[in-house]
Amino acid sequence: MKKLTAGTPAPLGARYDGNGVNFTLFSAHAQRVELCVFDQDGNEHREDLPSRTGNVWHGYLPAARPGLHYGYRVHGPWEPAQGHRFNPAKLLLDPCAHRVAGELKDEPRLHGGFDEPDHRDSAAVAPKAVVVDLHYDWGGDTAPRTPWGNTVLYEAHVKGLTIQHPGIPREIRGTWQALAHPQMLSYFKQLGITALELMPVAHFVSEPRLQRLGLSNYWGYNPLAIFALDPRYATTAASALTEFRDAVKALHKAGIEVILDVVLNHSAESDLEGPTFSLRGIDNRSYYWIREDGDYHNWTGCGNTLNLSAPDVVEYARQCLRFWVDECHVDGFRFDLASVMGRTPEFRQDAPLFEAIRRDPVLSAVKLIAEPWDIGPGGYQVGNFPPFFAEWNDHFRDSMRRFWLQQSLSLGDFAQRFAASSDVFQRNGRSPSASINLITAHDGFTLRDCVCFNQKHNEANGEENRDGTNNNHSNNHGIEGLGGSLDVIERRRASLHALMATLLLSQGTPMLLAGDEHGHSQRGNNNAYCQDNALTWLDWEQANAGLTTFTAALIHLRQKIPALTGDRWWQEGDGSVCWLNKDAQPLSADEWQHGVPRMQILLAQRWLITVNASSEVADIVLPTGNWRAIPPFAGEDNPVIMAVWHGPAHGVCAFERSMF
Repeated sequence: MKKLTAGTPAPLGARYDGNGVNFTLFSAHAQRVELCVFDQDGNEHREDLPSRTGNVWHGYLPAARPGLHYGYRVHGPWEPAQGHRFNPAKLLLDPCAHRVAGELKDEPRLHGGFDEPDHRDSAAVAPKAVVVDLHYDWGGDTAPRTPWGNTVLYEAHVKGLTIQHPGIPREIRGTWQALAHPQMLSYFKQLGITALELMPVAHFVSEPRLQRLGLSNYWGYNPLAIFALDPRYATTAASALTEFRDAVKALHKAGIEVILDVVLNHSAESDLEGPTFSLRGIDNRSYYWIREDGDYHNWTGCGNTLNLSAPDVVEYARQCLRFWVDECHVDGFRFDLASVMGRTPEFRQDAPLFEAIRRDPVLSAVKLIAEPWDIGPGGYQVGNFPPFFAEWNDHFRDSMRRFWLQQSLSLGDFAQRFAASSDVFQRNGRSPSASINLITAHDGFTLRDCVCFNQKHNEANGEENRDGTNNNHSNNHGIEGLGGSLDVIERRRASLHALMATLLLSQGTPMLLAGDEHGHSQRGNNNAYCQDNALTWLDWEQANAGLTTFTAALIHLRQKIPALTGDRWWQEGDGSVCWLNKDAQPLSADEWQHGVPRMQILLAQRWLITVNASSEVADIVLPTGNWRAIPPFAGEDNPVIMAVWHGPAHGVCAFERSMF
């Protein structure tokens, strides 16, 4: 190992410049930092980082090359009551590593100690960072920059989406190469979605409890290294970054944006009984929210919570997001448990990380989506994020399920959600697109399971069915499970179509869960985070082709209706929207609150959506004019409806007024 020179304090992490590698590590409370380099035989060579600028330790290693394995040993006080848990016996992973070698096993040597430091050396079992050459030829890649009003999100798991696709070569199924395969690109275009919202792709690990049960973390919300791609989605670990960039480039060429689900709220170090492999040993007190007794505030339910109000941790998070945009050309982010991002510790719209994003000319220009809650005090913040965020809208999810599956919602409440939840989002200059409308997501029942199960069935998760929500607002239509009589199957089909139509024809930004358009079922498991198997993988050969065609037709119809794509709030009286009863008259106050769940929604005097959530067929008097039922609600001949529509029970229909 050559002698380290001073190097530079930026950027964070290890950067290869063609002649050597610059190493930087943030630690405000460290007293000494050793760079540990490993040769091909696994032998460790240590040298102190020679320079410190502010709270960043740095050094430059001449002649070092990509592929070099390294880690850190950080010296400092062991004062658990003060939040300090420095332990140089533990090899520590660079928090900004762009590639990781090795796995994080449930291994006693990785534990740093509780009241006293654990002096067992962890180097033999600790994951190690790998130097990466970040150069890549983007070849004129251009971001689609789809306007928010035209955006249709498709939440998908990289592996689960393609691992069983018969049209994709077996050797690349479940990878980024499969994601960008012509079969998938063609499917995305035919379906009509505009953005892939990918569940976490940064390097993650399985919790020790799952490892002991013989299960694994499938979803990816347990981050090991947030600057590094997870190798399980690549054909080889060394090619992961290139394959991901190739996929982004191919998706962009097809007009599809890529939005990453990122976890900036906790780390896989878990609680104090968890492993010490990175942040805890680098600067525990700076990186995490620490209680007065030295333990963690567990506002995430994952054992620890990142302190994103600390200036250096804010910069760490900002540089992470910039890496994904600058180096990987992603088009935006969905932030898991995003209320943590605004904690100071109380939630604030001007929290340090929010302000850093707002001031950043690159990050403020991409799509930003918040999951607007965590489990801490004051953690539910739907509607309260800064104006440049859109937010997952659980009001929409719960209300639309209640309306269609339980008939327990008034027309007034239905209309409020249909109109982009203006009571929640129409403030601070926000647009209707701020409401990310969803019926389902990765967390919870699939759409098909919403109409087939009244209860969760999570026994396979190893927690005796205690995990997962009990508030599903579902309806099994008389029999629990996927089977049933022809009558049950038909009623379920009607509910599926009504829910899908409501999602895709409402104002706001729709998000479709991958597989819902297939009729995918997880057999009642509403928390399948640890099910990396056929329960969660999409079965393309058993896909419901009729439902897929119906969904695609709805998406394409949505893009034709300016009232849905214009991203402007509807105003009663300006011609943008009229809410009518089944007789084409304005709804009365009593009908809004207590009426039969039937209505008509007239958009810009040209587009009409009829809604009948009752179990009875209804004659609906259409507004004056000649109306054509629009596919997928009528055949291609588009029959002219002169006056009355014999509306189906439990259904939605859309019409276009003839202009001639």
